[in-house]
Amino acid sequence: MLPAVPRAGWVKPQTDRRLSDHVALGVLTRTFPPALVDAVLADTGRAEQRTRLLPARLVVYYVMALALFAQASYEEVMRNLTEGLAFADGWRREPAMPSKSAIFQARARLGVAPLEVLFDRACVPLGTPDTPGAFYRSWRVVSLDGTTIDVADTEANAASFGRAGTGRGEGSAFPQVRVVALGECGTRAIFAAAMASYHTGEVTLAKQLTGGLRPGMLCLADRGFTAHPLFTAAAASGADLLWRAKGSAVLPVLERFPDGSFRSELVATPDKRAREQVTAVRVVEYAVEDPGRPQAGETRYRLLTTILDPGRAPADELAALYAQRWEIESTFDELKTHQRGPRVMLRSRTPEGVRQEAYGVLCVHYAIRALMRAAGDDAGVDPDRVSFTRSLRAARRSVRTQQGTAPRRSPPPSWPRSARSAPSCCPSGGCASPRGSSSAR
Repeated sequence: MLPAVPRAGWVKPQTDRRLSDHVALGVLTRTFPPALVDAVLADTGRAEQRTRLLPARLVVYYVMALALFAQASYEEVMRNLTEGLAFADGWRREPAMPSKSAIFQARARLGVAPLEVLFDRACVPLGTPDTPGAFYRSWRVVSLDGTTIDVADTEANAASFGRAGTGRGEGSAFPQVRVVALGECGTRAIFAAAMASYHTGEVTLAKQLTGGLRPGMLCLADRGFTAHPLFTAAAASGADLLWRAKGSAVLPVLERFPDGSFRSELVATPDKRAREQVTAVRVVEYAVEDPGRPQAGETRYRLLTTILDPGRAPADELAALYAQRWEIESTFDELKTHQRGPRVMLRSRTPEGVRQEAYGVLCVHYAIRALMRAAGDDAGVDPDRVSFTRSLRAARRSVRTQQGTAPRRSPPPSWPRSARSAPSCCPSGGCASPRGSSSAR
């Protein structure tokens, strides 16, 4: 290959610089600052032993950029990371791009652990007592649910993750990775997640997330999760629960309350006569009256809550609040349809690459949601009223133009997993909301 010939007007910089010196990642470095990334790399044993064209810190940001530019090629994603900074730094030409093979090798050296640990440390609930819809009375409202994501159709991915079945007994077109997550209802920020093959059940994965619950939270979940030992383990975290009961659940009426709810219990043992473990719950029964859907009134909903005192959370407020469970469905739609793009699968061709890329997708969604929360705070509006697609485009522009995005208001401090058992889920140490009930968001 012939050396590049300088054109008229090109000015050589004072000192030679590596490709990594030309990367500034806008909204990504706002949420995941380089110091945090370096600490994660050191803790996971991925710190650099020698200088490389693609150092580990750059590869971490590159994996997140793959999620931000999901429909661009590997080389084009790298160009998006470097295209604005060269001129500002005194260069008159772009730095040499690494080959596709070099990128693959760098991702393989990095592995899954740094992205997983980075997500675990940096992604925490974003809402404050002033954030509309983030709190119900004194509780931070969160939701638990699962989804699946299509991955590249390779033999290795199919063997590791499996395929969904079809009505004709065939497997789905693409292998799928199953993800179960905890999301904050007020900001739609995912702050805990677990993933495995398609054939791993959602309840199995949800058991790994009970450490993400903490006192001061009120967790909403659908009836598919309401069974022992998951319900008991989630309640033992100190968080309160509001989960829908299965239709077959036997719930004896032990005490009837003035608001229409009643005290009951869940017996966690195959032999109910043994009564090995009993969990006290309060049951809220209601029906939905909708003139546009007359058949909806035929369905009776039963909610189980660990809030036993009706004075702290009346039955009618809990029934209205349960609709906020669907916020996490909107979160999955943002992540799978708008951020990734419709009919776009994860591009990695190996199981480890898929997991690495999936955590990158989660980190990018969180970074966009953090930007939206800050924008909502500045404008005094509900973060749900801020456009996700416009925020996504702004995040992409910030990367292409290499613009810093230091927020006007600092996001809440990170909570290490070791602090998850703290007595309050509010970063300031108190969770009382001046808003009262948020069920009528």
